[in-house]
Amino acid sequence: MKRFSFKTVTMAAMAAMALAGCGDSDVQEVKEWMKQTDSQAKVAVKPIAEPKTFIPFAYSAAAEVDPFNQNKLLAELARQANAGGGVRPDTTRRKEFLEGFPLDAMKMVGTLEKSKTMFALLQIDKSVYQVRPGQHLGQNFGLITAVSEDAITVKEIVQDATGDWIERMSKLELQESKESNK
Repeated sequence: MKRFSFKTVTMAAMAAMALAGCGDSDVQEVKEWMKQTDSQAKVAVKPIAEPKTFIPFAYSAAAEVDPFNQNKLLAELARQANAGGGVRPDTTRRKEFLEGFPLDAMKMVGTLEKSKTMFALLQIDKSVYQVRPGQHLGQNFGLITAVSEDAITVKEIVQDATGDWIERMSKLELQESKESNK
């Protein structure tokens, strides 16, 4: 036979006493109190509002082209290609050296006349270049249309906000040197 230690017996006795405290003695009183409280409580639930009637939406654009369809993009590109007319830059033309600089980086500093042709002198950084009508310059497909003693007229081809090409006229005016004013 096995002997139990005092500690084990004490623990078992305490557990038995704890379980005895959970007896059924006061349960009947609690059940009666709950029944009385439940009968006295008034339930105040607001009625649920009637659901809104559903009106189905008739989608009238079902026969239209899907805006996310690739065919729509291809159709628009084909339409623009066949539109003809209008202004377009010549993208197959070889670029000239001065087309690598923006117009606002250029300064007209003088003019020359050779063989009845008027040339303008343009300064870009510290270099000076000769230009004449018919040459291209600037980054917007600029074409020099006229050179006078006080200005260069440039016709540029730029895209507007809708993506259409338009012509824009610009002028580079002669810059008076600071030395001649003294």
